[in-house]
Parts: sequence; C-alpha cells; structure tokens
Amino acid sequence: MALFGFGKKKEGEQQATACACNCGCPTEEATAIINDCCGEAVEGICCMKVLGAGCKSCHEQYEYAKAAVKAMGLSIEVEYITDMEKVMAYGVMSMPALVVNEKVVSMGKVLKAADVEKLLHNLGF
Repeated sequence: MALFGFGKKKEGEQQATACACNCGCPTEEATAIINDCCGEAVEGICCMKVLGAGCKSCHEQYEYAKAAVKAMGLSIEVEYITDMEKVMAYGVMSMPALVVNEKVVSMGKVLKAADVEKLLHNLGF
C-alpha cells in the first residue's frame, strides 16, 4: 500500500484500507475513523495511542502517556504505534503525536505526564 492517496480507488480496484486503529473495520478512506471501533469507553476515553518513529522523544511520550493514564486511575492501555503507514493514516507529519479516541490531540512535542493529564481534562475527560 502506498503512503499517499489513501482511499483513492481506481475503477475496478478493491478497497483495501481499514481504520487507523487496526481493528479491521472497513472505511471509505484510511483517515475516516469509525467512532466506536476501538472498544468500550472508560471515563469517556476508549483508546489512547502514541504515534512515533521509535526515537527517544517518541518513547518518552509513550511513557508519559502511560504515567498520566495511571495517575488518572484509568484502566485503558496506551498503544505505541511506529508503523509509518498507520501514522500517516492519521495525517500526522510531526512526531510524537498523541491520539485520543481516534482523534489527534497533540503532535510535534513531548508532553510530560502532567501536561497529558491537563490536556485530557481540557478535552473533557
């Protein structure tokens, strides 16, 4: 699958993209996310992901996100995604990026655990 042109289907070509959360639900475009595809919401959050290239900053963001989730007493798992096709499906060009409920809420900077908590509270979680 090419990194660009997600969801653009030529005549006679089968649609091969799935939602960015990789649960297998089909979409018209890779960036079109089905709202309830990632499971049961806990405190309004159904999933949290850190998108990155595997670098030190991206790994730090992953650790800070896990710490924030733990500090908030949430029982969700933070996923760390380094597959560039999946990262590009979110439209992220600057990493690390933080995704909550399949929506990119931060990109291009490392948020400490307290900053992640503050962001989540500001988003209404």
